[in-house]
Amino acid sequence: MLVVMQSHATPAQISVVLQAIRDLKLTPHPLPGATRTAIGITGNVGAVDSRTLEVLPGVSELIRVTKPFKLASREMHEADTYVKINPLAGRASDGLGSPSLARPANSETVIGPGTLTMIAGPCSVETETMILRTAEFLMENGVRLMRAGAFKPRTSPYSFQGMGLEGLKILEKARQKTGIGIVTELMDTEHADAVEHSADIIQIGTRNMQNFSLLKRVSLTRKPVLLKRGMSATLEEWLMAAEYVMAGGNYNVILCERGIRSFSDHSRNTLDLSVIPPAKKLSHLPIMVDPSHGTGKRDYVPAMALASLAAGADGLLIEAHPDPDHAASDGAQSLSFEGFKKLLESLKRLAEPLGKRLN
Repeated sequence: MLVVMQSHATPAQISVVLQAIRDLKLTPHPLPGATRTAIGITGNVGAVDSRTLEVLPGVSELIRVTKPFKLASREMHEADTYVKINPLAGRASDGLGSPSLARPANSETVIGPGTLTMIAGPCSVETETMILRTAEFLMENGVRLMRAGAFKPRTSPYSFQGMGLEGLKILEKARQKTGIGIVTELMDTEHADAVEHSADIIQIGTRNMQNFSLLKRVSLTRKPVLLKRGMSATLEEWLMAAEYVMAGGNYNVILCERGIRSFSDHSRNTLDLSVIPPAKKLSHLPIMVDPSHGTGKRDYVPAMALASLAAGADGLLIEAHPDPDHAASDGAQSLSFEGFKKLLESLKRLAEPLGKRLN
């Protein structure tokens, strides 16, 4: 159910409606708009008695939402969502008494329609030197968000599992020295506080898309959440996972298509770019694409990155490494710095005709 307030509804009238929804043992979600406020309602297992709410002062109309993913749907929130990231908000120094060398604290990266936001970096944190070198390279080339895993979910228990908490410290140092935003994966609730402190965007990986305890935990933070599609998940299942995060009060969700499992064996996964248009039709959330995991082969990444832009993606997640052939993980799908710069140039040439600005 969606309660649409009148354009001239006062804050006091909105507060009365919010309390009335709580009195019904339901959860209200205020959704301020350009001209009026709407209030989404979740928590009901049956129909809501609309008569209780429609008679309240300031209420314009009540709209029934038919989709199971309510907060993520365009039925409840028609306008596109833009997710803002400011890595230096509240971080005035490097923690060691010296000022940060980073960009101004009011500089934001905005992910959403009209832009193509780049997130790049190695699969995992390997050494401090490598991470600092990568962060400096990305910032020099206008890329303000770096991905790197401190905790790595691997198919084999004998593969490199990441540097853990030490890796998070290295990522923090890279942000302090360069001003780059940090995107890193959270694998379990045990490390939620540590990752929340270190990350500017918390990534939920494909294997955890339906880890409901983890989704509920990140719903309590105000850090943006990058939600990767499960390797066998339908679009509705993916949006329902986003709903878990939003139902807890965190509306800063970014969807990420990273390839699904299919019968094909010519690539690591099957990158499903056909999901982008229906996802944008059904949901207001921004959507990014990870062609590195989607293909598993660096030679295929540039073509699929360009195809993602053409399909309407709002951003790309690209694995880039100073020495991919000797990377600790996923080197086969990682671009070299030179290859990444070539991709950026190609994206710049295609972005403008498609009405996108490389972010």
